[in-house]
Amino acid sequence: MSNFRGRGLQANALGTFDTVVMAVAGSAPAYSLAATTAVLVSAVGLASPAALLYCAIPMLGIALAFSYLGRIDVNAGASYSWVGRTLHPFLGFISGWALVVSATIFMVAGSLPAGSMTLSLFDEKLAENTALSTAVGAAWFVAMLLVVLGGARLTVRAQLVMSGVELAVLALFAALAVFHTGSARAFDWSWLGFGHFDGVSGFASGALIAAFYYWGWDVTSNLSEETRNSRRTTGLAGLIGVGIVFLLFEAFTIAVNVILSARQIEENDANVLAVLGEEVWPGWGGKLLVVAVMLSTIATLETTLIQVTRSLFAMGRDRTMPSALGRVHPRWNTPWVAILVVGTVALVMLIASNALGTVGDILSDAISAIGLQIAVYYGLAGLAVVVAYRRMLLKSAANFVFGGLWPLLGALFMFWVFVESLSGLSTAAVAIGIGGLAVGLVPMLWYWRQGSDYYRPERLDATRTVETDYVPDDRVGAHARVHEGLPTDF
Repeated sequence: MSNFRGRGLQANALGTFDTVVMAVAGSAPAYSLAATTAVLVSAVGLASPAALLYCAIPMLGIALAFSYLGRIDVNAGASYSWVGRTLHPFLGFISGWALVVSATIFMVAGSLPAGSMTLSLFDEKLAENTALSTAVGAAWFVAMLLVVLGGARLTVRAQLVMSGVELAVLALFAALAVFHTGSARAFDWSWLGFGHFDGVSGFASGALIAAFYYWGWDVTSNLSEETRNSRRTTGLAGLIGVGIVFLLFEAFTIAVNVILSARQIEENDANVLAVLGEEVWPGWGGKLLVVAVMLSTIATLETTLIQVTRSLFAMGRDRTMPSALGRVHPRWNTPWVAILVVGTVALVMLIASNALGTVGDILSDAISAIGLQIAVYYGLAGLAVVVAYRRMLLKSAANFVFGGLWPLLGALFMFWVFVESLSGLSTAAVAIGIGGLAVGLVPMLWYWRQGSDYYRPERLDATRTVETDYVPDDRVGAHARVHEGLPTDF
């Protein structure tokens, strides 16, 4: 890794509760349900709850991988660092690049609905105007950019408000849906089985979309350098976050299957939750859930900005990308160059996306493309933990199951979904997904030839902990590694 010396991120800014909030906000339950339910139903029909269930199991394996790896390498780059130090630096860079590209695409795909949701609170017809939705979404994006620039503590305070209101509204409507009468169909336990999938390829398509639902909880790992007791806290928060959003996803997806007809879902593909809210609570329900979705979308723009900018910060620090990206603001202790670069690129892409079609069209291809990139870096992290803990897997049952077998199965599932789903995706989705990853080969090979220390890594081994600490100094700061013993059990 790099011997870069410079001001570090703000240490010990976040606690356990803060990181749990960030994990839930990262997965954006209301936004994921609103933007993705129609896409999932279109792919697998009544098997939507099953797709979310069977993707949650391997996703927990990946969350365990992040938890175990976070104990032995505290790094804002997360999988970028872990994969590079266990499997190969090239794979590590691709892992980090996959997150950067998927997050950047999402910031475009997420800003559009943020704008349209805001407009729909005033006039439904305005929400259908892609250009106007883009303008309002861009305004929200810039606001979140400024919040992230202001530091980790400000970011969490904003999340507490936005996610708190969102979760309260979702909990209320989950309860109301249970007592709703006049449903389109009765609940059937077969929705949680394999019978409604259209073969293996249909299951893979559903799993790829379901991966997008869960994506984002790992923002806790990108905040590890700014979290107290991060070797334990970030992994635990990620696991809790996956559990909370799983329950919300299942409750609302089943409610959609029961209460809404296929026609209602198809005709309202940009925000199924608003239609569900109107059915459950005529008059007020739709508006309240639109508010929840809007807040969720804005909140996840913030967490996505954190993920991509912390990843670029780590890359700049290691000189696998321009070193300016590793600069930290002297007052706010945030990677301000990375934040401004990402903000500029995302805004340009957001404006250019107007030429691609409606909000619904843009979301559909973007979700599938992001799913491919998520599968890559989650899968690599699942393999990395097995390699890092290879000498310790047989020392306890907990290490074997939670640090080896479960993450390995999660990784294999992610790679299988990636390969199996390619044939069923649109040309645009494959081009965005694979093309975005391929672009990363250019900076990877360039900085490899420049001799970045990242490509001569100290191998990550769980038999000895390598923890990266950043101790801010008023003048320069310090970048030091400390070797300590490792607690072996989860």
